[in-house]
Amino acid sequence: MFDIHTETIEWAGRTLSFETGKMARQADGAVVAKYGDTMILATAVGARTMKSGQDFFPLSVHYQEKSYAAGKIPGGFFKREARPSDHATLTSRLIDRPIRPLFAKGFLNEVQVICTTLAHDFVNMPDILALIATSAALTISGMPFMGPIGGARVGYIDGEFVLNPTPEQMEASELDLIVAGTRDGVLMVESEANELPEDIMLDAVMFGWKGFQPVIDMIIALAEKAAKEPWDIPEVSDEKVALQKKLQDQFGSDFEGAYGLTVKQERQKRLAEVRDSAVEALSVEGEVDGAMIQGLCKSVESDIVRGSILKTGNRIDGRDTKTVRQITAEAGVLPRAHGSALFTRGETQGLIVATLGTGQDEQIIDALEGEYKENFLLHYNFPSYSVGECGRVGPVGRREIGHGKLAWRAIHPLLPSKEEFPYTIRVVSEITESNGSSSMATVCGTSLALMDAGVPLARPIAGIAMGLIKEGEDFAVLTDILGDEDHLGDMDFKVAGTEKGITALQMDIKITSITEEIMKVALEQARDGRSHILGEMAKSLTGTREALSDFAPQMTKFSIPRDKIREVIGSGGAVIRDIVETTGAKVNIEDDGTVCVSSTDVESGEKAIAWIKDIVATAEVDTIYDGKVVRIVDFGAFVNIMNKTDGLVHISEIADHRIGKVSDVLKEGQEVKVKCIAIDDKGRIKLSMKFIDQETGEEISQSDDTQEAVDA
Repeated sequence: MFDIHTETIEWAGRTLSFETGKMARQADGAVVAKYGDTMILATAVGARTMKSGQDFFPLSVHYQEKSYAAGKIPGGFFKREARPSDHATLTSRLIDRPIRPLFAKGFLNEVQVICTTLAHDFVNMPDILALIATSAALTISGMPFMGPIGGARVGYIDGEFVLNPTPEQMEASELDLIVAGTRDGVLMVESEANELPEDIMLDAVMFGWKGFQPVIDMIIALAEKAAKEPWDIPEVSDEKVALQKKLQDQFGSDFEGAYGLTVKQERQKRLAEVRDSAVEALSVEGEVDGAMIQGLCKSVESDIVRGSILKTGNRIDGRDTKTVRQITAEAGVLPRAHGSALFTRGETQGLIVATLGTGQDEQIIDALEGEYKENFLLHYNFPSYSVGECGRVGPVGRREIGHGKLAWRAIHPLLPSKEEFPYTIRVVSEITESNGSSSMATVCGTSLALMDAGVPLARPIAGIAMGLIKEGEDFAVLTDILGDEDHLGDMDFKVAGTEKGITALQMDIKITSITEEIMKVALEQARDGRSHILGEMAKSLTGTREALSDFAPQMTKFSIPRDKIREVIGSGGAVIRDIVETTGAKVNIEDDGTVCVSSTDVESGEKAIAWIKDIVATAEVDTIYDGKVVRIVDFGAFVNIMNKTDGLVHISEIADHRIGKVSDVLKEGQEVKVKCIAIDDKGRIKLSMKFIDQETGEEISQSDDTQEAVDA
């Protein structure tokens, strides 16, 4: 028999509740969280034993979006949910990052977290709810999770911070920030901002941290009722402690010497040699596993690198804690690309390419909240050759999606509106070398590539990655971290922005939390580093190029009456298809009548524009047209003008003298020049041939006597 336990609080003006014991009762931890009418089922399951020889923590987090949560049936042939969307992947990473460092050291059993959307009310976003529901499920599971954690979204509207703003409120917000942490401090930050200064960003983080403290209290209250028996926390054996000391004594100096090599390839080669020597010297067949010694090598290396930085301030490559590596920035490196850049910072390099497209190239996003179009795409690729390794070549992984989205957030606030620049923009970042933050190299390279393409960015954007070494009360913040400093350090703190302020901020912590003081130092140090990088970028390109590339589509926008859209498209799209196939231009028509014509040459674009304008054109009084007689009747002739509209030339308007029969003067198929003299309230057009020179189409001047006779 399972007992059902619930906890409820009012949080940011809405009701938040947790329930356990009713659903998914065989999972180690299962919580149904409800915020407003948005509901999430979070489950956590852990393996009871660790796989032999395992030296890493196999945690997997899966956030699943279910169409039924929004009252929808999935599209596609199979009518069921397929692979995770980018949003679902990013949410999975959002949950993974703050919970991973809180599992007990030495706990290497497999753990799987699955969060499923059960209902979505379109007011309360499920990502934050999934994060705190996961925290609750892990806290009551009995697994050695040193939580709980809380999380919240923070908006900044009219100079005020807003906790968990609704989507409607977010439209007016200058900030979209998600923060997670414990009672002691912050663990994770993810944000997009509209060039906000460092002090406001720091205040926003602390506002969110304080805002989710009631959630932590709520999870603790639930755990007091429903928590399962705690699992045994693995202890480091005396044998392992002795082995690590032996490793330190025998090979510590060799590791120190290897980390004295400033060139990455040389350092990695020497480190591999020392590790192999340690395994060979210390492993005893059947008693000590080589994989264990490799793991202990990492601990020794960590102590060496971290201790050196804290004691001397000197880093692996010889820099102090605040120096940025050498930067080379080049724009326009690819001859036929619409925009391109090669950004190199130390041993990290990105080739960034910008391509301009039309409205037809926009990406259609089918989200739970509804379908929408995205006209700015940023795709990040991290091939294995960038780190000198052989690796898998296949579908894009979570890392690529996450890094690409971070760069997207950094650039997005500075892009022109669709009305100002009606192109679809796709940026591809090919990381060709990596030893440090390639996502921040992507930000810098993207800024240059877009300016090279002629995209009117408000200001250039740069990004920099900060690191942290913390032992007790001592800490050092590192500017422009290397890959090894990322692996062996305590923080990955990425800041992107302009000379005016921050546009994106991402922070991940490998320790239990960091303080406001450390974040303040990191933000200030990052501002100085970002300013330096912007200066180096300006040596290549200071602003947007005045003209688009010759290879970019030339685009013209104009409006047509909404009631004419059907005529331009034609039955089954026949007319617009004919325009595109005949002229070679691309044509996109919005529901409001906005027409966008794009082409790679001016002539085809002009032909398409003229064609469309002819279709939607209407007759205007006092305008002379070329026409063709289509039908003769006793009282006049019907003449087709603009290839689509018929008007009547009355027998009295055919000539400036009296005629007997219309057929004496006009024949069907005859081409004539006519003037529109009136349009009645039913849209009927009255035409005249009088006083129109049939050779030149010019109006013949009339004498006063003639005009008086005409008027009579």
